[in-house]
Amino acid sequence: MTMYQFDWVDAFADRAFGGNGCAVVHGGAVLSEDIATAFVRETSLVECTFTGPSDVADIRVRYFLASREIPFAGHPTIATVAAMRSRGMIAGDRLTLETQAGLIPIAFDGDEIVMTQVAPQFGPEVERSLVAQAIRLSPEDIIAPPQMVSTGLPFCITVLRDHAALRAARLDVEALRRMTETVGYGASDMAEPFLVTLKGDTSEGDTFSRLLLAPPSPAEDPFTGSATGAMAAYLWKHGLMTLDSFVAEQGHWMGRPGRATVSRLGSPQAMTGVRVAGKGFVLMRGEVDLPGGEG
Repeated sequence: MTMYQFDWVDAFADRAFGGNGCAVVHGGAVLSEDIATAFVRETSLVECTFTGPSDVADIRVRYFLASREIPFAGHPTIATVAAMRSRGMIAGDRLTLETQAGLIPIAFDGDEIVMTQVAPQFGPEVERSLVAQAIRLSPEDIIAPPQMVSTGLPFCITVLRDHAALRAARLDVEALRRMTETVGYGASDMAEPFLVTLKGDTSEGDTFSRLLLAPPSPAEDPFTGSATGAMAAYLWKHGLMTLDSFVAEQGHWMGRPGRATVSRLGSPQAMTGVRVAGKGFVLMRGEVDLPGGEG
């Protein structure tokens, strides 16, 4: 057993119990997938990160759900950098993270952490009726063609007509599995629809979103930074967002309001990256005793 320092951070929030929580295990990148996923299940969080040294960046970051390792995630990136910054582990005003999705540049704008997600990859469009079945809505509730988009992690970006449809959405796991298989993903790699409306929950927001999750993750994600980048890229490409920079909101209906400022690099039709900026609040820190291992 080995003792690791950890920080519990609420990402995309500037206060306790806002945004999305993530536990950052410093030096834990050596842990096995079994131990890392068990730790995530123990916390009941959606994702946790485990850091370690890197030969190609300032630090290596591994991202885990309760079920598996994933290449990248947005709110854990904000949480990891906020945790390191609070411990005085960052010198200067920028750094680079090594992830399985590539190198992620980080900069600071005051107390905001700005991550540059990789250039968006636009995958196949998904049949509207299949997505509607997966979220138990009518196809008429979906106002644009759902499409797989990734800025490091793929999501089925789904634009809904209004907040009423967004509130009514419920996940049907079996229908989600059928939808996922049609776009070439395995049963263990659910590509849940990221649901977005073109109106914020507050007067400051330009979009408002939800992400419903399949077990063993919690039922809903309070704020999803990786999906926010993919969603922004989709809106720009399809002409649904005219602002070059906008405010994305998520989590308010869960009592965990989160906010990100999103901007793009390049033109709407030739984006070279998406910047997603947010704050992180360190809620607690401590030590965790875990079996050692190689990751």
